[in-house]
Amino acid sequence: MKKIKDKMTLHPVMSFILLIGVTIVLSAILSLLGFQSTQYKINANTLDYSTEILKVSNLFSLQGIKYIFTSTVSNFVAFAPLSSLIIVLIGLGVMEKSGLLKTLFAILTKKMKKNTVTFTLVLISIIASIIGDLSYIIIIPIAALLYKYGKRNPKIGIIAAFAGLTCGAGLSFILTSTDSVLLSTSLLAAQMIDKGYRIATIGTLFIMFISVIILATLITWITEKYIVDKLEKYEVEDDIENDLSIGRKELRGLIISGFATVIYVIIFLYNIIPGLPFSGNLLDNSQILYIDKLFSYNSFFSNGFVFIVTILFVIAGLFYGIGSKTIKNNKDFVDALGHSLDGIGKTLVLIFMASAFINVFKYTSIGNVMVAAFANLIKTSGFVGIPLIILLFVLVVISTIFLPSSISKWSILAPLVVPVFMNAGVSPEFTQVIFRFAEGVTMGLTPVLAYFVIYIAFLNHYNADKKPVSITQAMKFQFPYALGTAIILLLIIIIWYIAGLPLGINGVSVL
Repeated sequence: MKKIKDKMTLHPVMSFILLIGVTIVLSAILSLLGFQSTQYKINANTLDYSTEILKVSNLFSLQGIKYIFTSTVSNFVAFAPLSSLIIVLIGLGVMEKSGLLKTLFAILTKKMKKNTVTFTLVLISIIASIIGDLSYIIIIPIAALLYKYGKRNPKIGIIAAFAGLTCGAGLSFILTSTDSVLLSTSLLAAQMIDKGYRIATIGTLFIMFISVIILATLITWITEKYIVDKLEKYEVEDDIENDLSIGRKELRGLIISGFATVIYVIIFLYNIIPGLPFSGNLLDNSQILYIDKLFSYNSFFSNGFVFIVTILFVIAGLFYGIGSKTIKNNKDFVDALGHSLDGIGKTLVLIFMASAFINVFKYTSIGNVMVAAFANLIKTSGFVGIPLIILLFVLVVISTIFLPSSISKWSILAPLVVPVFMNAGVSPEFTQVIFRFAEGVTMGLTPVLAYFVIYIAFLNHYNADKKPVSITQAMKFQFPYALGTAIILLLIIIIWYIAGLPLGINGVSVL
């Protein structure tokens, strides 16, 4: 029976091909049925509504087929996870090949308890939302190596890190670039009811801080008590089996690497601090908020962040290699640059198919139409209080499966949802908190998320079994986190609402 089940397991590449076919057929059916919704938009000058009819675009048509053939290649080339992953892996290759990560992670995991390592990784993953989607590219590979050199199954680190990145995507006590855009949208919607309304940028500090700690603890518990037992037995590689002894070479390498890294970080930090002599060179000074100066589309920091991180990794690994004499010449250095790219062919095929699926799915606008329908449902529901909160939470949970983009979802929902909640006695800040908490529940369960393919790719890269890790298996790993996140975050929301606690500094939950 097990052999039959293994043979029936779809390789993730084949799963994405199947999803493309399903999307094409589904778009044709929904288009023929006239599946559409009305999206409400707010004029920023007049604060009046304008409407737009959203319809499903039919891929099973001449125009749709033309789109598939003309956009697939260009979309793959521009697919953010592809270029970012390749560049980051160059830097990681130097750190791994030089022995820096082996030495560093072996020391850390030897001194720390297993639960502490997992909790620290998850907490960093949640907080990493401040750097946006690039956190997936950076943290997932590092998490795998952390557990590999800690003599544990690397898949534990991959699964836990991805859970932290997705379930905690909307949780941050530090204002992120995404939060800044969402707040602007919320403020515009709030001014439909109260033209003088203002939103505090740190108005959700308290609820976010508590939720981050609780969620990190929950994900750690699920990982160690449930996920670890579900994974196959992991055999530690021979070169990692024996305890790493730190000799003079390794110590010298760490010191030199640390010194070079500190110098680089100081130079980098100086260039993102505004107001000092010759500082702030990486910022977009046309923006008002500091977070927007960092992450706006015109910011040097935002556009070059992947390269900045890669150079950091290269410097750290190179100077460790020089100090420990694991990198003796330019050939060793070049070999290290390509180390993490060895055997990446299957990953590139997987990313290509994932990019093709996401491209065609976005073209259909199925997610946008669904979210617009949910926004109208909330407007006409007549609910108030806790039933209204639960309704929004559940609909956002469902919406995220089909439209993971926070900004896209909120731009459709906010014009209707925020006024409805204000009339029901709930502040725009709290409404946005409900939205952000809810979308994290299913963020890790949808292949429509561009960075889901990175999660799948690394699960397969470190898979000890001969059979591939399928999309459904990858989702099964994340389902306990999704269920736990839904329960705990909804409970926090309801308690906060009933108690009428302040969300943060200058922020309130109930008007």
